[in-house]
Amino acid sequence: MDLTAANLVLLVAVGLAAGIINGVVGSGTLLTFPVLVALGIPPVSANGTNTTALVAGTISAAWTTRRQLLARRRRVTPLAIVSFVFALGGALLVIVLPPAVFTAVVPWLIGGAVVLVAIQPWLVRRLRARDRPAEAPDGPPGKGLLAAIACTGTYGGYFGAGQGVMLLAVLGVLDDPDPRRANGVKNLLSTAANLAGAIVFIVTGRVVWPPALALGVGALVGGYIGGHGAQRLPAWVFRVLIVLVGIIATLSLVLRT
Repeated sequence: MDLTAANLVLLVAVGLAAGIINGVVGSGTLLTFPVLVALGIPPVSANGTNTTALVAGTISAAWTTRRQLLARRRRVTPLAIVSFVFALGGALLVIVLPPAVFTAVVPWLIGGAVVLVAIQPWLVRRLRARDRPAEAPDGPPGKGLLAAIACTGTYGGYFGAGQGVMLLAVLGVLDDPDPRRANGVKNLLSTAANLAGAIVFIVTGRVVWPPALALGVGALVGGYIGGHGAQRLPAWVFRVLIVLVGIIATLSLVLRT
């Protein structure tokens, strides 16, 4: 593959936009992955290149909420470990399974997450009305939350488009109903999943480094911008944005399959 200077500039710009999207909601992969394929990179290598590049963006986005995360480290550390471990398995599925096996259910997963985000305030009120015992916000996570993060981690390691929407849906119901606070945890768990996937793809030779580095530079800056911007949005605006991005992600993947 012969990348021109113009292509590298394009990748930096696309990485910047994807980093901002990932820092706020997620689904930046829906922007970066098609560009990599259009530049002539085979889909599996494009997936590995994309996952590796976007690690920088999720790290910078998570960094913007480091104080919140440190205050809840007893709770978020086990979640990050689970996300990392199961993302390793998800990335290995890319190597051993035909893409159609997993990607056939991806639109349904993202669509379900969108519905969950949309009804989350009503669902939380219903659960509280039934005297559902709430987990301590700074205590260790329960089995249900760990299991849900295991699922999102597996998906994040495999492909990751819409992973942020899924995480915000799960965290909104099982961890924190405020999407702005949940966003910091989402960025940490996305970092863990992307890092695990990157390790697998690097070791197995599925990363094309020039475009990965160009995307990574843009994503690093974009993630920082998006992470800061997410903290300034009103909760209802944030929720509407999540739903809209999730719908776009679902339709994009349905039309692509």
